[in-house]
Amino acid sequence: MNNNNNNHHKTKPKKLAISDIISMKNKEKISVITSYDYWSAKICDNAGIDILLVGDSGGMVMLGYDSTIPVNMKEMLMFTKAVAAGAKRPLIVSDMPFGSYQIDVKHAVKNAIQFIKSGGDAVKLEGGIEMIDKIKAILDMGIPVMGHIGLKPQTTKLWEGYKVQGNTALSGTKLLREARELEKVGVFAIVLEMVTLEVAELISKNLKIPTIGIGSGPHCDGQVLVLHDMLNLYDKIKPRFVKSYIDLSETILNALHNYISDVKTSKFPEDQHSYKIQNKEYVQLSKTRKSMRKKSSSPLRKNE
Repeated sequence: MNNNNNNHHKTKPKKLAISDIISMKNKEKISVITSYDYWSAKICDNAGIDILLVGDSGGMVMLGYDSTIPVNMKEMLMFTKAVAAGAKRPLIVSDMPFGSYQIDVKHAVKNAIQFIKSGGDAVKLEGGIEMIDKIKAILDMGIPVMGHIGLKPQTTKLWEGYKVQGNTALSGTKLLREARELEKVGVFAIVLEMVTLEVAELISKNLKIPTIGIGSGPHCDGQVLVLHDMLNLYDKIKPRFVKSYIDLSETILNALHNYISDVKTSKFPEDQHSYKIQNKEYVQLSKTRKSMRKKSSSPLRKNE
């Protein structure tokens, strides 16, 4: 299927559904990438990405926050609307930002509904057993939910910083139990972030729903990366698990240097970048201009 990515957009692509994503488990790996705006969503769609995650990481790579904690609902809804406008085939999953679901069940459901009304297909919540009541309430409203366990950036930083999860038998067992509980309540997939590859493999093999890994080894059912990380467009954090596929930062910098040089030396714009008036119109314009000059240079009459 992946070999046909260049051709499948010649006809109108079929919008992926939750059932399509679940059915990919044990058949083909699921490709997931973050997106926060129209242009990147459109490019990712054309490339054949399966899931676009409107991540709260947008607060960092798009808005310049130091962490994902400050990003709010208004900002995440704006990202979601832009992505929904640009992508037609991928499943669109929106991160519920910190504070949008922790307060109580009613608050969580209200905010989840806003994401669906803004063009999202599902929402993602960080947390395990402690979030079961919120997840269940959102699911009861007919809204698909993606789980997220392991490293939880919204709160883990407050406690212990960014550390690998599942590196002991006790923590590995806890993660497996949480994954099973999330599957039992009805999530359609679970993100495993910075989980040891052995524990991630164990979880993946023990679930009927897909696991999406980020820094959790090759045995997950799919992988997700932050778009700006893989394109080397964000330099504040360089996680070990990121694979950079191109240095767009350097490419863009070089392009800007060339543009500045062309502007300073009048190499840009050239004729092919400009618009010209028709000759007969220009002749008429010249006559009009000469006539205006004569009028403006003639002395005023005394009565005037």
